[in-house]
Amino acid sequence: MSAARLPGVRIHREAYLRKALARYCSEDEIRIAIEETPAAAGISLDVLDRAANDSIRYETTKVSALSAAAGLPGFMALPATVPADMAQYFGHMLRIAQKLAYLYSWPDLFSDDGDDVDDATMGVLTLFFGVMFGTQSANAAVGKVAEMMAKQVAKKLPQKALTQGVIYPIVKKVAAYIGVEMTKQTFAKSVSKAIPVVVAAVSGGLTFATYRPMAKRLKKHLSDSELAKPTHRVVVVEADEVHESFVAEHAESHASDGTADTAEDPRPS
Repeated sequence: MSAARLPGVRIHREAYLRKALARYCSEDEIRIAIEETPAAAGISLDVLDRAANDSIRYETTKVSALSAAAGLPGFMALPATVPADMAQYFGHMLRIAQKLAYLYSWPDLFSDDGDDVDDATMGVLTLFFGVMFGTQSANAAVGKVAEMMAKQVAKKLPQKALTQGVIYPIVKKVAAYIGVEMTKQTFAKSVSKAIPVVVAAVSGGLTFATYRPMAKRLKKHLSDSELAKPTHRVVVVEADEVHESFVAEHAESHASDGTADTAEDPRPS
């Protein structure tokens, strides 16, 4: 997650929510959305979807323009432009993932102190990227994390679940899958930048064709989760308590129906 250290990649939750919701919500709704969550403020999914679409359009336009600009030097500059293009592409994936998470009532993903990304944040961002790439196991894992947090109305990510508990094996599989997919995209961008005359148009078009559907996929998944429903009020619950409670409930339900968790292949079916 070195891209998280790039300038402009981290989204300030309060400032973003205030700006994104200003067109659609009252000052009181925005205040509650910031202090608690958009769901706690009772903001409808229709309004959140419109704000999410605004953000997706903005980020898609921005990343496509940057990719087109990176394509202008052409073939001779490939060793320099492709890594830079992929870094800014990855950075914009992080930007839209944060924006969508905050709109659909996920907690602040980055602390204000220092550049380090904690393991829980790394895990949930990995799962978000997995959803963007279309992996079924990432979809299921994000749903489980959202379920844990919604049931306990938690204010923080469940650290144990994402770093050593029921979700962690899926995080590792999804991370490996994303590595393969990013390698494929690097190759595709290298080819697009080697084409003379239309380099910039091809590079920007390829970015637009991949980035927007991926963002839309994450938007749909987060908007369908328990956390996004306009009913939950936030209270401070220790993240590890969320995990322990979820594991206990999960074990009881599985004991009654005779089923067990299995980490599925993250590749799309």
